[in-house]
Amino acid sequence: MKRSPKGRLELTWMGKDSALIPVEDGKYDYSFVDPNDPRALEVKSIEVLEHVGEVEGPTGANENLLIIGDSGDALRSLGTIPEYAEKYGGQVKLVYIDPPFNTEQAFDHYADQLEHSIWLTMMRDRIRDFKPLLHPDASIWVHLDDSEVHRMRALMDEEFGAENFIATVVWQKKYSRDNRPAIGTVHDYILVYAPAGAQRWKTLRNRIPRISAAQYRNPNNDPNGPWRPVPMDVQGGHATASQFYDVITPSGKIVRPANGRAWSVTAPVMQAMRDRGEVYFGLDGSGKPNTIRYLKDDEGLVPWTWWPHEEVGNNDDAKKEIIALFGEDQVFDTPKPERLLERVIRIATNADDLVLDCFAGSGTSAAVAHKLGRRWLTVELSQEVADTFTVPRLRKVQRGTDSIGISVREAEGFADADMDGRVKPDDAKALLRAIKEVQKVGLKSLSPEAGAALVQELRERLKPVSARQSVCQDGGFTVAKMGPSMYEVDDEHGMVFLSPEATNGAWSKAIAGQLKFTLTPDDPVFCGVRKRQRLAVIDGVADETVVRTVVEHLGEKERAVIVAKGVLPEAGGLLQRLSPGSRIKKAPEDMFPKGTVN
Repeated sequence: MKRSPKGRLELTWMGKDSALIPVEDGKYDYSFVDPNDPRALEVKSIEVLEHVGEVEGPTGANENLLIIGDSGDALRSLGTIPEYAEKYGGQVKLVYIDPPFNTEQAFDHYADQLEHSIWLTMMRDRIRDFKPLLHPDASIWVHLDDSEVHRMRALMDEEFGAENFIATVVWQKKYSRDNRPAIGTVHDYILVYAPAGAQRWKTLRNRIPRISAAQYRNPNNDPNGPWRPVPMDVQGGHATASQFYDVITPSGKIVRPANGRAWSVTAPVMQAMRDRGEVYFGLDGSGKPNTIRYLKDDEGLVPWTWWPHEEVGNNDDAKKEIIALFGEDQVFDTPKPERLLERVIRIATNADDLVLDCFAGSGTSAAVAHKLGRRWLTVELSQEVADTFTVPRLRKVQRGTDSIGISVREAEGFADADMDGRVKPDDAKALLRAIKEVQKVGLKSLSPEAGAALVQELRERLKPVSARQSVCQDGGFTVAKMGPSMYEVDDEHGMVFLSPEATNGAWSKAIAGQLKFTLTPDDPVFCGVRKRQRLAVIDGVADETVVRTVVEHLGEKERAVIVAKGVLPEAGGLLQRLSPGSRIKKAPEDMFPKGTVN
């Protein structure tokens, strides 16, 4: 009998229906718990430690934020606490994450050997936690190696839809052979997804600039600047009959398209372009027609999936950048070159857009985003890594003292500025080699003194020079850490208790974030507000006196939410009589669904 199967294509793993909680702060060490476990649902406070540099402005400390702590806790708090959710919710245009690869290798700064099921659950939860922060036109770039890329592709298909997959970028991270493995691995992958869909995102993403402008020249001092010729022929298979015709060049020579090719425009269009001086036939006027494309009008190249190390750097470049910043005694094991992040950020964002990286590491993504005038959010799990690498690096970026990566550009030119744009650097090098050969045999038409003087002049005028061009660096950033947990759980008996940290202002702040109340630190009675509701957190027992005090301070049509560590029986009834619609909760019992701790 025929069957009509139901369900969906999905990746399954042990613990998929569970959540993760950290076993030890500052390490990638997790345990499975019920998804409704208070430790998996808790919204921890975000404690600001310091502001660095400028506070206001598009790249100031009020916009850029480094959080030290577990990325799951941080993302959940950013998407829930009103002060952060209102600022960052729906604003992230680019998520770039370079998570631990789960390669079962030992790293000095990461425990990079997470078991597959824990790794997948961690990544699934991080994706779900950052979804509320995504802009409708956002893109997500996940950097991986062979260890988990196939499983991550299936997970991303589940979370964002297979139809929203854009591409798998292949980055050449090594350029020298490794003879130790059976087949040497020289590349990583970057999975790219856009929730708005490929067609929508195609209209938004940016092209990449050409590697060099050296192919643009200005031999005729064109006032429009450097230009290059672009052949005016196309494949003939899709051309019309009007695109096959003879062209008479300025020298009188007749030229035709090559076999299987056609002109890119019809004869009338070609003639109109010639009349406007937009067609180039070579130096002697007898070449095939080319359009003139000016450097200033170059839209760049459509990105493709092969990113060679010559264009975006490699592992060695990244390690050299770290050594230049921190010295050889402090080497981060898994950095990425700044040029790689520059390409990702330039493709996916524009100035002032918000970039998120919840696995900060040495801080490359935040550093490059800052240099490119983007806002950024980043999270680093380890206090040690943050103190050693992330914060010091970002301080140098803010001060403009990190002369690495994209902070400086080598601008090649000539000692004689008149040569710039008129002679290609490679041509100049070839000419200098030829001059050296001429020197060996002498210049017969000139005296030895005149010949030597001419050669010396040419060498001086064509001598290459390099100038270091600084990238704009200013603004500021905020350093924060995740607050402590307010709860402890007896896993054996399934009981929830308040932790020793649940006292005074720390507890009030955490409760306000958990219940999505905006803090009101200057109010003598209420610690938070949410529309017409006021929040009162009592570090003790709520009795009739507490209820009367709270109600007396309510405004017209306002209602109260009282959270206390203990509640006397008569307090609840009195609150309902004095302020119908107000509520009273006992912590921790009433803060989370009952019976969910296993």
